Amino acid sequence: MAEAHQAVGFQFTVRPDGVDLKLSQEVIKNIYLSGVTAWKKRAIQFKNGVLAGVYPASPSSWLIVVIAMMSSLYIRVDPSLGMIDAIKENLPHRSETGNYLSAQTRAVLSAILFATGLWLFLIYLLRYTLKALLSYHGWIFESHGKMSTSTKLWLSLVKMFSGRRPLLYSFQASLPRLPVPSVDDTIQRYLESVRPLLDTKQYNQMEILANDFKESKAAQLQRYLILKSWWATNYVSDWWEEYIYLRSRSPIMVNSNFYIMDLLYMTPTHRQAARAGNVVHAMLQYRRKLERGEHAPLRALGTVPMCSTQMERMFNTTRIPGIETDIVQHLTDRKHLLVYHKGRFFQVWLYTGGRHLLPSELETQFQRILNDTSEPQPGELKLAALTAGSRVPWARARIKYFGQGVNKASLDAIESAAFFLTLDDEPQGYDPAKTRSLDSYAKSLLHGKCYDRWFDKSFNLISYPNGKMGINAEHSWADAPIVGHMWEYVLATDCFHLGYTEEGHCKGDVNKGLPCPSRLQWQIPAECQEAIEKSYLSAKQIADDVDFHGCLFTEFGKGLIKKCRTSPDAFIQLALQLAQFRDQGVFCLTYESSMTRMFRDGRTETVRSCTSEAEAFVRAMEDAGATKAQRLALFRKAADKHQNMYRLAMTGSGIDRHLFCLYIVSKYLGVDSPFLKKVLSEPWKLSTSQTPQQQLNLVDINKFPKYVGAGGGFGPVADDGYGVSYIIVGENLITFHISCKFSCPDTDSYRFGQHIWKAMVDIQALFKPENNKKIVEHAKYTQLENGKKHI
Repeated sequence: MAEAHQAVGFQFTVRPDGVDLKLSQEVIKNIYLSGVTAWKKRAIQFKNGVLAGVYPASPSSWLIVVIAMMSSLYIRVDPSLGMIDAIKENLPHRSETGNYLSAQTRAVLSAILFATGLWLFLIYLLRYTLKALLSYHGWIFESHGKMSTSTKLWLSLVKMFSGRRPLLYSFQASLPRLPVPSVDDTIQRYLESVRPLLDTKQYNQMEILANDFKESKAAQLQRYLILKSWWATNYVSDWWEEYIYLRSRSPIMVNSNFYIMDLLYMTPTHRQAARAGNVVHAMLQYRRKLERGEHAPLRALGTVPMCSTQMERMFNTTRIPGIETDIVQHLTDRKHLLVYHKGRFFQVWLYTGGRHLLPSELETQFQRILNDTSEPQPGELKLAALTAGSRVPWARARIKYFGQGVNKASLDAIESAAFFLTLDDEPQGYDPAKTRSLDSYAKSLLHGKCYDRWFDKSFNLISYPNGKMGINAEHSWADAPIVGHMWEYVLATDCFHLGYTEEGHCKGDVNKGLPCPSRLQWQIPAECQEAIEKSYLSAKQIADDVDFHGCLFTEFGKGLIKKCRTSPDAFIQLALQLAQFRDQGVFCLTYESSMTRMFRDGRTETVRSCTSEAEAFVRAMEDAGATKAQRLALFRKAADKHQNMYRLAMTGSGIDRHLFCLYIVSKYLGVDSPFLKKVLSEPWKLSTSQTPQQQLNLVDINKFPKYVGAGGGFGPVADDGYGVSYIIVGENLITFHISCKFSCPDTDSYRFGQHIWKAMVDIQALFKPENNKKIVEHAKYTQLENGKKHI
């Protein structure tokens, strides 16, 4: 432990003539430097907290207001309309020491007090003005490339009231609250969304249920929801986190956690310890800026701020299992990292002498772990499988076997660590020479061996022997763009700022004087080992059932799609609808995630991508008698519909979060609603998500086209459906991460990849026939034998 390490600096012996005390100068120096760094950190955090707290004003503006008020005393002009005099009259004439306050002193104090009150009033006025401006969302519904005069004026006002050089959390107090849609609008949009999925009889039954709910129970539930929206900063997010994530008792591995890949084409070094050293150091730099609030806030159009709340729990955060519900435990200022390698857990301290370990020092520590040949303790090898299995057995095992002694100390070390690092022993990564390399890489990141990731940590960093990296992230605390923001910073810092020597090592001197990483100690009884094995077998069954395929679509990308004057996201979503129909022969309820971070504490909303307009377009594509002009017209109509739905979701007028919250209120009140039960039980057989790239623009991918990531993905949501994550990379590449289950005979990720590829090109052919390449003969795919699944 750190305190034990520092304690050895004091050596003493008891002698007959007293105590002979010896002090280690090196440790005293380190203690001094640590204290200085801690106070500097507190000072910077305090300063940035003040700057964010008074934003969009500044502390210097207070001085300006005070000077202006003081000046008024001498020119005998009273801008306070008598308020300064009123304050002056109410100030005590006698001070606490018994001395009288002079009239001049009381005049100065009253001017300062009035100036401070005026300054605070102006701050709140600026904030609420900015909040009112940010509540306007008409700009998002305007045609791409066309901006009305009113929107230009609005943007100018937002820029004017936004101030200069905002910090990460500067806009939090100015963000509007997520509005509660009207019940009528939500039900109307819901019925519209399910129309292409139901026959006439089923739709009429659903319409009856919806209208009955609207006329009987909806008003009561809506009142409670509106009351919550007035009281809470966001009427959705806390319930979403609790009921969708934390109260789920099923395994979070595959079912909830997601992954993010490394650079697609580049590997800066093939030395595992060196790459891990640079990446971990870059993460520490990111964490330092995060703790100080020094990252620039993300802003749509470069102007409209987005909520940064989710970023607060990125580091030192663990999902703690419970019998009925989990909790998210977030700690601050923890200075160690947990490393897993070949069944052993190591604790690595990240600071020395009040500073971060340098990349070369981290490389040394990781290489020591790689060189360690010790064997795992009994039960240690598969211990992390407890986090991969069902939550209730893990919660019971945690209470029974990890509540005291060395097990509790070691578990505390894991759960309080900045994050979890796995030094894997099998190389992974994209290799064009291997047809299934991306698939293997994704499955490794998603579930690994089911016992070599601590799935409860906010994120696991995975390092491979060939220098590749990746992330597995727990989902309850934040969404993928948050982790992606950090990962973009880390990769850019690793490749373009830290760099490597010609031999592939981290730059800087090698410090071999650091204390070696310490092994965690365990005393795991046989009964606990049996629980670990049960969790492992349960998790392995889930992992073995994941059918995954990674697809790099290189025929064209965002650049060509935009030339067709359509949204790339709408283009891809319609291609997915066409692929789904060709693969399954039916339409299905489709989930597309959109963000609501333009509102305070916003997370996500659902876009129901399978619309009546999309259905009409897909059927026209499959109708040999339809002309190209008819198909193109239907595509335009479906794309416009999708874009409008996406914009509605982003601006708080979505369907599913409102219905979800109405359902939660009904459960609290004991109100039975067949309509809400039906809605919440509908399976999402096609679940899709787009992971944003270039959030920070730290790397110019036009100059460095090889420094692009492959994005990430997630497991299948439905037993008989597909999970599809897609990433628009630059102008000429789109990556698809497709998952389903081997146990379902009707789904096949590889086959679905073929359908997506062909659907993309078939749609593009509506615009320019010459772009329609011979997909069937494309070398990337081969005909599946007898329709059997690949293994």
